[in-house]
Amino acid sequence: MSAEAERKTENLPQWKKEEVARLSELIESYESVGIVGIAGIPSKQLQGMRRNLYGTAELRVSRNTLLERALEAAGLGELTGEVDGQVGLIGTNDNPFALYKELEASKTPAPIGAGEVAPNDIVIPEGDTGVDPGPFVGELQQVGANARIEDGSIQVMEDSTVLDAGEEVSKDLADVLNELGIEPKEVGLDLRAVHSEGVLFDPEDLDIDVEAYESDVATAATRARNLSVNASYPTAQTAPTLIAKATGEAKSLGLQAAIEDEELMPDLISKADAQLRALAARIDDEEALPEELQDVEAPAAEPAETEEDESADDQEDTEEPDDDADDDDDGDGAEGLGAMFG
Repeated sequence: MSAEAERKTENLPQWKKEEVARLSELIESYESVGIVGIAGIPSKQLQGMRRNLYGTAELRVSRNTLLERALEAAGLGELTGEVDGQVGLIGTNDNPFALYKELEASKTPAPIGAGEVAPNDIVIPEGDTGVDPGPFVGELQQVGANARIEDGSIQVMEDSTVLDAGEEVSKDLADVLNELGIEPKEVGLDLRAVHSEGVLFDPEDLDIDVEAYESDVATAATRARNLSVNASYPTAQTAPTLIAKATGEAKSLGLQAAIEDEELMPDLISKADAQLRALAARIDDEEALPEELQDVEAPAAEPAETEEDESADDQEDTEEPDDDADDDDDGDGAEGLGAMFG
């Protein structure tokens, strides 16, 4: 506590000192401390919110001057700027994002009264009001709704915006909305700011789409891994992939260069056999071939195939064993490299 705050507290009446002490105890008991707006929340509903927070967060309402003293004494003077109007002190061991999400989820629709400011555009929706024909149709029209009597009841003919956000609600409009059961505002604890681990968070900082954030992180991690692999930058996560990739490339090189290595011999023989059979299939004179190659059939030719295409097909036929060999040997790892070129 600063010397100035200590001096101010000493001059307080005893009951105020005790209240500041209780507020200070709450501040010191939690990792995250914030200021919430409670304006417009009926006392009974506020008590219900306090009970719903039990086990997750603690809410305490006090005089603003005493709340400011407690915050300054705890070194959280930056929160005092949010102590204005009807507010409360909230403490939690959850992170600020979880606290904000919980408080927003706990808000409930409520009617709006005359003299209040509309938090958003107020719209009377199209449809049957359920009200019998009478003076109410004139009240609807007076507040700006496109309404008329039809099929024995009062109908709103189209969605009607009767008040823009930020404008004051008149008594006539409040009565109409109440009659229709329209509750255009939300009631709940409005988090103004929260201090956690030396950082002050505003509501705008905490209002994030968690699913989109997780997706962005996952995408970034995948791209970072791909960059690491493509740049041949070894890490604990990419080393197995890099070794497998290098093994496959080394084996492919060995096959293309016909390196006579013990591990490559089965694949080299398969490759030579495939090339021999492809060549034998093109020889018309079976008598010129050994008996075991006389029944070899030529690959089926595609319609309108050109000689150039046939050459390409031959090349693909001879390379197919390479692909199979690569797949079979992907898991050989570093030992395969050593044995091949050792």
